Amino acid sequence: MFDVITFGSATRDIFVRSKDFKILDSSEFVTGKGIAVEAGSKLKVDELIFASGGGGTNCAATFALQCLHTAYVGLVGDDGGGREIIRELQELGVGTAFVKVTNRAQTPYSIILSAPGGPVRHASQGDAGGERSILVYEGASHFLNLQDIPWEKIKKTKWFYLSGLAGKSAKTFKPIVEFAAENGIKLAVNPGRDQLGKDLDILLGLLGKIDILIVNQEEASLITGIDYKDEPELFKKFDELVSGIAVMSKGAGGVAVSDGQKIYRAGIPKSDYIDRTGAGDAFGSGFVSVIIYGGTVEQAIQFGTVNATSTIQQIGAKSGLLPKGEWGSWEKAEVTIT
Repeated sequence: MFDVITFGSATRDIFVRSKDFKILDSSEFVTGKGIAVEAGSKLKVDELIFASGGGGTNCAATFALQCLHTAYVGLVGDDGGGREIIRELQELGVGTAFVKVTNRAQTPYSIILSAPGGPVRHASQGDAGGERSILVYEGASHFLNLQDIPWEKIKKTKWFYLSGLAGKSAKTFKPIVEFAAENGIKLAVNPGRDQLGKDLDILLGLLGKIDILIVNQEEASLITGIDYKDEPELFKKFDELVSGIAVMSKGAGGVAVSDGQKIYRAGIPKSDYIDRTGAGDAFGSGFVSVIIYGGTVEQAIQFGTVNATSTIQQIGAKSGLLPKGEWGSWEKAEVTIT
């Protein structure tokens, strides 16, 4: 019997850092800025790092490091990237018996381009350091279908953790949630763009079956129809929609959580950061791991926050994740309760 099984993407991440990347201010970009290179030029790359990522495997890594019996359900391509993802999961202690190798597509890749700029003085200042852009090839994990999921072998699992399911794999979201409800499996969900976009009505109809919902401010507002700045009304609506715990991350502003009776708020520890990739996954899976062990919401916030803080100190979504019993050098976040 598994303590937790994760669903979601599995990617190979390539971090490319170069002082020759230029930052352009332009209204043609939604953010007002773009990363540019000179056409026809050959640029020096200062740092090239290969790692694995994807919400499904990132969260599985946290659960395994917290000594929970963990497996990942998903697809990788029949290529070097897929084999490397499986090898890394096995080294971390994640069960890979439910990972299928497919010829439907290559393993997903993300290429993270980082422009000049060092760590910020304090992570709560937001992305004041170097700019970055991510090139994404979605690939194999987004082709997961119902036949790829070993339903009978996972029906006695204690918890499912669903990160975003995109592309064709989005069609498995509702069946997984319903399967968990039918078999008494606790469910934590960090919905992705498909669940919050074209499939929003499906998500809204399933919220009552979710034990822990993890979203950011904009996503919370989208789901509830209430301005995220009006937290009391927003969480009142969440309490009507979600049967369990609603978690709203606020970036540099920390996090707010409702368990249906109280609202818990906390900031983030003071720290520099190197790379924010995977911070959301580290927080969400860290939070849920404490709840699985029977901890309080306050304790879950504190560990989720420090797990995220630890991982942004290194390049790669899994590099800084905390093992069981370790806390790093950061103080526990102060949690206020109303």
